Amino acid sequence: MVVGMEEPPIPLVPTKLTPPTPPTSLVARPRLMKALDSVVDDPNRRLALVSAPAGSGKSTLMAAWLEARPEVSCWVQLDEADRDPARFWTYLIAALARALPGLDLALGPLITSAARNPEALISHVATELMRFGKPVLVAIDDYQLVAGPQIDGAVERLLDLAPPNMMLVLGSRLDPGMRLSRMRVRGQLTEIRADDLRFTSEEAEHLLTGRAAGMSQRHVEALCSRTEGWAAGLVLAGLSLGATGDLDQFVATFEGDDRLVVDYLTDEFLEHVGEADRRRLLETSVLEGMCGALVDAVCGSSDGAAWLRSTAETNQLLISLDRTGTWYRYHHLLRDMLRLEASVVLAGHRAELHRRAGGWHMTDGDLTSAVEHLLEAGDLTEAADLIADNATKLLNGGHLFTVLRYLDRLGEVIETHSGCCIVRGWATFVAGRFGEAEIWLDKASRLDTEGIDAGLITALGTMIQLAKGNVSAALAVASASSRPSDPTHAMVLGGVLVWGGLFDEARPHLRAAADMAASAPDDFAAAVTPIFEAIIELESANPDAAGRLARRTIEFATQRGIDEAAQMALAHSVVGITTDDPAEAAAAVRRGVELARRSPENIMLGYALTAAGDVLSALDHPDGAEMLTEARSVVDRSADPGIVGPYLARAELRHGRKAVVRSVGLVEELTDRELAVLHYLPSELSQRDIANQLYVSLNTVKTHCKAIYRKLGVGDRKAAVQAARELGLL
Repeated sequence: MVVGMEEPPIPLVPTKLTPPTPPTSLVARPRLMKALDSVVDDPNRRLALVSAPAGSGKSTLMAAWLEARPEVSCWVQLDEADRDPARFWTYLIAALARALPGLDLALGPLITSAARNPEALISHVATELMRFGKPVLVAIDDYQLVAGPQIDGAVERLLDLAPPNMMLVLGSRLDPGMRLSRMRVRGQLTEIRADDLRFTSEEAEHLLTGRAAGMSQRHVEALCSRTEGWAAGLVLAGLSLGATGDLDQFVATFEGDDRLVVDYLTDEFLEHVGEADRRRLLETSVLEGMCGALVDAVCGSSDGAAWLRSTAETNQLLISLDRTGTWYRYHHLLRDMLRLEASVVLAGHRAELHRRAGGWHMTDGDLTSAVEHLLEAGDLTEAADLIADNATKLLNGGHLFTVLRYLDRLGEVIETHSGCCIVRGWATFVAGRFGEAEIWLDKASRLDTEGIDAGLITALGTMIQLAKGNVSAALAVASASSRPSDPTHAMVLGGVLVWGGLFDEARPHLRAAADMAASAPDDFAAAVTPIFEAIIELESANPDAAGRLARRTIEFATQRGIDEAAQMALAHSVVGITTDDPAEAAAAVRRGVELARRSPENIMLGYALTAAGDVLSALDHPDGAEMLTEARSVVDRSADPGIVGPYLARAELRHGRKAVVRSVGLVEELTDRELAVLHYLPSELSQRDIANQLYVSLNTVKTHCKAIYRKLGVGDRKAAVQAARELGLL
């Protein structure tokens, strides 16, 4: 479950990309359609915001407008799970791909890093839209479910960068946290509010005509007034008009606030539904979206598809999600009312309903829905197993927030589940919380008594130490590892040996990783493994071989769609170091730094910064000095930077910076007491701590350290560790 391992993409729900089918009794609303037309007719307009409470008719208006426009259009129906930036961008890019075929394949790798760095993804989207040239209408519904600083900022940035041919329409119950005032001043914003969406008496008359005998203009105006033109209230009123015996009494008492609507639905609507249908409505209320097969699985029926179609024909609050009449969802207010009723009537049965739904989604391949239902069912252990088994797919798809949300919902179960402990460790590591990652790593190590997750545990422990900048500690973790059985584990072991300068020891692991990656197949390991081989060649004074390896791995990664992985930073750095083309060199090392910043790993970042500083300084670019300065800060905060330390020192010396570069070989043999002190230098122990371990005075240790530095030809402890390691003394 090592982050970066390529996995198949998580399946999309097609109906989330399809506008809802307009109702058969759609009321024409030209004044609102004209307002939306302004985002197309006025080239300065960038955004139409349709902001109003639930049931105001936002979705119907947006869908009807898109259907009436001749331009290419895209639709995204959001739900709460899309609060994860990776899921949000996955669906938005998939929607755009319907207008720009192939966009999802081209930009898929960028989505994994969109939560931390959406700029690259947004820039690519803007570029592709500009190339397309034709107008593209993008509608995003239920935006309030995902609104927050990350997604709000990214969407606003997309509006800033996108060409004029992209027009965005947002449907939301709440205003997004964007700089709407700035857009208003610049004339870039069209707004449709609750007051605008209220039905006029003329529109309400079209909606209610024929619902009940004796309906007059007075009745329509009264209902319109009592509901304040609220679309859902009018629809709900229309549903019961045919069953009322006293039209005047009904109109006089009908109210449009949420509580009374719920009471109405409960006391009036459900009262006119047969017992079997009532039961099925309550049982299916646990679902967010439903098709015939899912209804049958949950309710134990065999006519789910027919039941959905017949119900939708008579109840506009069961909304069709596609043109084929396959997928449906309840209007939110109806769903909430049904769930309220189900919590009483089906109190002892709801867990089983969720369990059945989870099983169906699991078989159907919808991991997210399966986990959600298992959690609702209280089947926490089964949910934990599913999360652990699929965490690689989720994390490597960039769904960090989704994984953390699932783990939080497991509660205390995670404390006794070794698989979820290691998943939590990886998730917190990716988030840059190394201390927390170590806590979960320790828990996983204690729980994994059978060694099922041994490879993942070792790899995480190694990566944490590399991220913290401690190659010695990473080597210690790796040395305790069992023989790797998967390509990623072998690659990590080989990689940490490369960072330690132990090239001969690294080569067998890298060969094993390459062989296993080819047979698995594992594209990520197949791409990254040769990068470490390239670094070996570079450090062994074979720049041509290093450059060839780096170029081949970049080409391979590009073909496999993983060229945006942070680990590809090193390949670009090697290309920058080895090429004779100044422009290519500068671009390559900058690309290396850009990718390395996406990872929390200090050693990799230090190497990329050093390469950039070295190359740019040689080209007399002012950024070179800045890169070397930042590289020095990374190395100085690292307990043991491995080969990055000497590389930085050489680069600093080349470009006129004060640096101490060790000589090659021992100036003089170390004594036994000096070797004893040397053994402790890779640790985080202070000189006083080392003195206590050896039962000698602090001054004695200081004297031995000075002698060690002199004999190794170095100026400090970190350099001494690396020199001793390369000489085989550690």
